[in-house]
Amino acid sequence: MKKLLTYLKPYRKEAVLAPLFKMLEAILELLVPLVIAYVIDNGIEKGDKNYVLLMSGILVCLGIVGLIAAVTAQYFSAKAAVGFSAGVRKALFSHLQSLSYKECDRIGTATMITRMTGDVNLMQTGVNMTLRLLLRSPFVVLGAMIMAFTIDPVSALIFVAVIPLLYLTVWLIMRVTLPRYKGVQNRLDRVLRKTREGLTGVRVIRAFNRQEDEQSEFNEANEELTKFQCIVGRISALTNPLTYVIVNMGIVALISVGAVRVNVGILTQGMVVALINYMAQILTELVKFANLVVTITKALAGARRVSDVFEIQSSQTAGKRTQGEDTKEILRFENVSIRYYSDAQPALSDISFSVTEGQTVGIRGGTGSGKSTLINLIPRFYDATQGRVLFRGIDVREYDPAVLREKIGIVPQKAVLFRGTIRDNLKWGKEDATDEELWQALRVAQAEDFVREKSFALDEPVEQAGRNFSGGQRQRLTIARALVRCPEVLILDDSSSALDYATEASLRSSLNTLPESVTTFIVSQRASSVRYADLILVLEDGELVGVGNHDELISDCDVYREIFDSQFEREEDV
Repeated sequence: MKKLLTYLKPYRKEAVLAPLFKMLEAILELLVPLVIAYVIDNGIEKGDKNYVLLMSGILVCLGIVGLIAAVTAQYFSAKAAVGFSAGVRKALFSHLQSLSYKECDRIGTATMITRMTGDVNLMQTGVNMTLRLLLRSPFVVLGAMIMAFTIDPVSALIFVAVIPLLYLTVWLIMRVTLPRYKGVQNRLDRVLRKTREGLTGVRVIRAFNRQEDEQSEFNEANEELTKFQCIVGRISALTNPLTYVIVNMGIVALISVGAVRVNVGILTQGMVVALINYMAQILTELVKFANLVVTITKALAGARRVSDVFEIQSSQTAGKRTQGEDTKEILRFENVSIRYYSDAQPALSDISFSVTEGQTVGIRGGTGSGKSTLINLIPRFYDATQGRVLFRGIDVREYDPAVLREKIGIVPQKAVLFRGTIRDNLKWGKEDATDEELWQALRVAQAEDFVREKSFALDEPVEQAGRNFSGGQRQRLTIARALVRCPEVLILDDSSSALDYATEASLRSSLNTLPESVTTFIVSQRASSVRYADLILVLEDGELVGVGNHDELISDCDVYREIFDSQFEREEDV
């Protein structure tokens, strides 16, 4: 967790000034009981109105200066806390972006969102409160005790007994609650995960009339979170009553001793009032300190969870190569196997094939056969557990990932668009692309017509996740985005599933107009999509059971023949 403090370094000035101004406020606050004692002993008792007015003016000045100091301290502490949280959030997002798919799968989306939002917010509040109160509260408590000794050492012994008892109470509660707050955050992850599933899958839930089941599962997770929060809350709630009991017992003892000493003339009435005020200040500061402890406890729990993410390092090490060999063979798999987890069944086993520049490669296979896994190895989203994936004769692990992925255009199964405009989304493929290049990509992707029909054409707004476009339109826009890059390798991962047969046929025809140097991988469940590919890979249960063109596989590969026969008749009928 110490590494997180580095994000506070740019705000060292604020982190120093905030406590200093709070200390100034505390010093002024410690002077108030003395001034009140003087008012009682020298003003009210002697009937000196001028003295009372003078001391009242001093009290007002102390209050105004204290207020200015408090507001200044709040400004600096807030600036440091907000800047700190912004730095942590930025670094955390950057770190998550650097992790491979393997680590992202293991962490989970709900957990990542919780740690970037809820946990970082807890840390921000913790830093803010720490800068304001961590030094101030103990300083006021110890200062009040010292001031009590200057007034009457015998009465001040009550402070010596009360203060350690208060600190012991707070420390015990902190020790019990700290590990439990981490448990609260873990259960919050589960609630957020169920919320996310319910919101993203709401149509499916309603279609299958599973609202009650989902509500029941959410309630179960929510009740578990509530139960755990109540347990921690009950323990934390002991802080205030216990501290009040201890301090009030101290006040009772103070009044008893003070009354006797006033009687014998050792103390004045003003001194007793000052001692009681100092005890009240201790109570106020201890209550603040107790709340600070709860806040810091939550912040530390959040900081540990954030630190846990920072400690997760990518299983992939970035290479440095920027160029491959001068060869026509653009891709080769050499005995490639991959497991997503060490104890899982292999997703791919002993896959070997080679692809020449400019070829169109079709990938067929049943659901779960490993088609998407295979293409995810090409841009190195995952690393092979065994074997090698060679791009231009060089192992993909030796390339700089950014350089490797610049050479590859990917259209994933799920068409993902981002909030902005059509132009913004297309320029993800190439930031300096001209309008002509954008329109050319749209033309090849069969998206030009519907984009020109939009009111603002390329500047048509795109809502979050592209929900203002149909499924087919989103797919065509994501294909265009990949084409804008002018990639050496174009990967279409079942990216035309939402298109009708006529549009898909036009798309296949347009793709044939791409430069001869472009190598295309097409993953599709439709026989017609890959029938005319130069090379077809047939997968079954993670194994490569067929390699060749359509005619070769029809005669030699039973799996391909079964898939083709099951679809071709129907597609011809359509």
